[in-house]
Amino acid sequence: MKIVLLGAPGAGKGTQAQKLVEEFGVAHISTGDLLRAAVKAQSELGVKAKEYMDAGQLVPDELVVGLVKERLAQDDAKIGFILDGFPRNTAQAITLDAELSKMGVDLDGALLVDVASEVIVNRLSSRRTCRSCGYTAGADTSVCPRCNGEMYQRDDDKPETIQKRLDTYASQTEPLIEYYGGKGILVKVDGDRPVDEVYVDVKKELGL
Repeated sequence: MKIVLLGAPGAGKGTQAQKLVEEFGVAHISTGDLLRAAVKAQSELGVKAKEYMDAGQLVPDELVVGLVKERLAQDDAKIGFILDGFPRNTAQAITLDAELSKMGVDLDGALLVDVASEVIVNRLSSRRTCRSCGYTAGADTSVCPRCNGEMYQRDDDKPETIQKRLDTYASQTEPLIEYYGGKGILVKVDGDRPVDEVYVDVKKELGL
C-alpha cells in the first residue's frame, strides 16, 4: 500500500490514516509531523525549515521533498506508506512522481476523503482540543477524558479561519484530484458518515 491521502482540512483524513496504520503497519508520513520532528532534532533540513517557519513563510518545496525522501528511505516505509499533507499542489505531485520513480516506487492510489465544505465548517468549529495532550473532542467536552487537561477552541478551528483554510485548499490542493484522476489512480469515499463506515469503504476502494 503506497498511497497519497487527499481531502479538505477536517475531512477526517488523519483518522482514516491512523486506522490503516494500526491494521496494516504502514508508515503514516505527515509533512507537519516531519517538519516538527526535523526542527526538534535540529537536523540540517530542520534548521533550514525553521528559518522559514520563524519568518511566517511557507517552507520551500525542495526542503519538504527532502524530508519526505528521507522518511521514505526508512524501513517501515518499505512495507508501505500513506502520504498525508503532501503533495499540496500539482508542482509537488510532479516532483514526488519523479523522486519515487528514481526509487523504483509506484503509487498504488490517491484516496480522496470527500466532505462538503459546510459540513467541515460545522465539524471543525465544534471541535475542542486539550491544551496538555492535544486530544480532540466535541464542544460539549470541557475536561480532557485522557489527561483531565483544559479543552479549548484552537484559533484555526474558528469559522472565519476554517473558511480561509478551505479557500486555500480549493485553490492549491483540489487540482490534485484532477491530476491523480488523469493518472487513473484516484479513488473516492464519502467522509460524511461514521468513522467505521468510512473505513469499510476505504479498504474496499483500495482493494484491501
